[in-house]
Amino acid sequence: MSDIIRRDPRAEWIARNRLHPLHTAMQPVQHSWMGPNGIIRKNVHGVGFIGPNGIKRIDRSGAQQGGAAKRTAAVEVQLPLHQVPAPAFYINVVPDMVGGRLSSHDRDLLGLARQLAGSDGAVLAVVFGEHKEAGFSTAGVDRLLVLEGHEFDGYSPEQRVQGLRAVDNQFNPRHWLLPDSRSGGGELGRRFAASLKERPATRVWQIKEQTCIGRAGAGQEDLARPLPRLILAAAECADPVSDTRHEVLPVELSTSLARSLPRIEDLGAVAVDPAAIPMAEAEFIFSGGNGVKDWALFHQTAAALGATEGASRVAVDDGFMARDRQVGASGTWVTARVYVAVGISGAIQHLQGIGACDKVVAINLDPGCDMIKRADLSVIGESAAILQALIEAVEAYRNGAKRDAA
Repeated sequence: MSDIIRRDPRAEWIARNRLHPLHTAMQPVQHSWMGPNGIIRKNVHGVGFIGPNGIKRIDRSGAQQGGAAKRTAAVEVQLPLHQVPAPAFYINVVPDMVGGRLSSHDRDLLGLARQLAGSDGAVLAVVFGEHKEAGFSTAGVDRLLVLEGHEFDGYSPEQRVQGLRAVDNQFNPRHWLLPDSRSGGGELGRRFAASLKERPATRVWQIKEQTCIGRAGAGQEDLARPLPRLILAAAECADPVSDTRHEVLPVELSTSLARSLPRIEDLGAVAVDPAAIPMAEAEFIFSGGNGVKDWALFHQTAAALGATEGASRVAVDDGFMARDRQVGASGTWVTARVYVAVGISGAIQHLQGIGACDKVVAINLDPGCDMIKRADLSVIGESAAILQALIEAVEAYRNGAKRDAA
């Protein structure tokens, strides 16, 4: 696994973009080249390093001249730090934080907030309960407010609206941004707008100066209106932050939240058949390809994991899966948070269809296939043995959790 060369699309984009602040740092240093007469020329000024006294020294160990140690060492590039010591105003963002982490929709929303904040404003992210996110600094968050408490667990729209009202009274932000999604942001934003008695802009996908454009007419028309204070933005409303890192200074409410008896009781999650979830809306997809030899074991593993089943075009054409389960450019484009590819080599159409997935896990025999290069985690081996071991691990984990609960 450590010998597999993986591409870094973001680093390649920075190396091509001359306007990026890290463009120079990503350029390879050229120490020698062939002149017009066929003679190898060497850059004597590019070899060496600056000593503590400001005198240039020559490193004769070979590490500074393109040796093996330099080729294998990864260069860590530090993004410039954006600081706002005294914000002139705030742009408040309430991300969905599905699973305790920022989703791609949340990052797009923070990118839009960064555009509205400019250089004088600060982006304040409001998070309910505990989270597992460690990338707020690279997502564009200047201030972070975590509202902790058991009253925010589960489905608790009334308590969350009450918390947002307290944040609104203390910070008086210029704009509120929430994701217009099915994960809770759409409903929470509309409830919050009704509480403030303000009319929000919904399904916003673009903001120009003081005008926002949102989808209307069942998504067939665009509706332009003056920029309101409360914005419910759609996915891909802006590019996520990628050029800077931010302080993420913690802030707190100056007053404690008032406790009130909720009118809504959360009875817990309802079990849903993963096969009934549309592919485009599934969060966890377990997909099989030509490398799967035991399809009964594949279905058993998907059931044990509680995942929605998918397949490559080859598996669908061979009759192992239904046509509506095909993933790819010629099938369904998916946006799952976790996508597991079992025995899928990674055709270009399939890779296009999973381009928006957050985490990709590949199980394959070929360590050089395109799916392995695309995956965030790869397991090299026979799929049947790996799936059997996965089922045993899941059962052992669940049995251990039951014993701990007892």
